[in-house]
Order: sequence, then structure tokens, then C-alpha cells
Amino acid sequence: MTEIIWLGRGGQGAFTAAKLLGAAYTIGADDKYALAFPSFGPERRGAPVRAFTKLDTKPVADRSQTEKADFIVVLDDTLYTPDLRDLLREGGSIIVNSKKPTDGALTFDAEGIAEDYRLPTVNTVMFGLLVGMSGVVTSAEAEEAIKGYMPAKIQERNIAALRRAVQEVSE
Repeated sequence: MTEIIWLGRGGQGAFTAAKLLGAAYTIGADDKYALAFPSFGPERRGAPVRAFTKLDTKPVADRSQTEKADFIVVLDDTLYTPDLRDLLREGGSIIVNSKKPTDGALTFDAEGIAEDYRLPTVNTVMFGLLVGMSGVVTSAEAEEAIKGYMPAKIQERNIAALRRAVQEVSE
């Protein structure tokens, strides 16, 4: 089973990104299963949010929080702590939205990319970075997930941002 932890703040779309990954993973496959779910405290904009995506070739029923992840995606760099490395499986990676280097993580200026496409959040950019780094889903599958789950009026900008993020890590 592949497990991803998403860390963000309320309103940043961490849970949306978790669902998009799950949807992309199962597109066109009868033998792939995904489960995406959030974990948060008081529901308010700006509060820390954790979301989880679990991907497998057999049905996923375990809704417990991930103990050891293959990837941790941090949408807000204020949520990054070196302790997150303890939540990684061997060979796992942490991806952080940050303009400054972060010890023990791969950093990318996702906000800069989001701004270029007039997106209010970095969730699809971070989704794209994960897609490009992990190979868990293809870029085409990720685009199909966006088309299936996002309103038509914002699909084009989100897909363009996703493509650019994938390209950032593929070069």
C-alpha cells in the first residue's frame, strides 16, 4: 500500500488534493483502490489540517491515520518540522511549499506557480509535484481527476498549473 500524508491549513485544499490523487489512481482501473480522508480539529479557515490518501491493489478500508508514509506533502511551510521525517518509510520523501531550503525536505515555490495561474491555493501545484516525483499516477490521470472533480470554470488553470509542477520535477 502506498500512503501519503497531506498537511495544510483549512481552506488550502489539502483534502481536495488527497481526493484528486485517489481519483487519479483509480481512473480506468478495476484493480486499483483508493481511500482519501481528512483529520482536523475545529473547523475553521486557517486551522491545521491533515489529510491522507491510501492507494492499493485491493480494497482499502483502514481509516486510521497513516503511521509511516511514502510521501508527506506540506502545503504551508509553517507546518513543517524535522519530526515529520519520523513519519516517513525508508526511501520516502517530504515535499514542502517553500521559497527557502528546508533541511530534510524537497522545497518548491508552489505559491509562485499558483500565482502565475491566478489560483488562490497551491493544492493542485503540490499535487502536480507529487505526480512528477512519485510516478504513482500519470499526468494524464491527474488531469482527468481534475476534470472529474473541479468546476469547469477553474479546470483549465488548475491543469496548466499541474502540468508546470510536473515539469518542474521532471527536468
